[in-house]
Amino acid sequence: MGVTGLVLAAGGSRRLGEAKQLLPFRGRTLLDATLDMARACGFDDLLVTLGGSAAAIRAAVDLSGVRVIENPAFSTGCGSSISAAVSHLSDIADKLVLLLGDQPGVRPSDVRRLVDVPTPLGVCRYTDGLGHPFLFHRLVYGELAELHGDKAVWKLLHSGKYPVTEIDAAGTVPIDVDTREDYERLLTNEQS
Repeated sequence: MGVTGLVLAAGGSRRLGEAKQLLPFRGRTLLDATLDMARACGFDDLLVTLGGSAAAIRAAVDLSGVRVIENPAFSTGCGSSISAAVSHLSDIADKLVLLLGDQPGVRPSDVRRLVDVPTPLGVCRYTDGLGHPFLFHRLVYGELAELHGDKAVWKLLHSGKYPVTEIDAAGTVPIDVDTREDYERLLTNEQS
């Protein structure tokens, strides 16, 4: 069974006011840190979606070993990035793990346990609630191709259409950076 990782990094960072993918983090960029984590997961294929600031990201971020999917509709929400990426999945991609490009604190060990989930959908259960990454089996790809908006994947998860398995992940939901305050929290947590 092939497992594909999909890193969503196409957002225009409206709330932050600058390309969050390029924020300094661990001596490189935030997206570099997330891609390093994704590479450590051992996926058979790794995709990243780009949209807002795509040219600057291509110039600054190490995209080696990653297939880049351009999403011209990035401003309509992350559902469009997922939909755009589904058509680029290889024939052996039986499972898709969805990761956020601004969430470098996900543990590869949690991702590897998530990949073993037998149900069509899988999600991480942290001490403070559900969070990324998500797992989708091939059975769900048709619906992923039809997603629209920012919370579409959550709606699919909670729709009751498919069985969902939750895996226990240590700690709280890893910080994802949407605002300046989120970024400051991420930097503070990194230092502690």
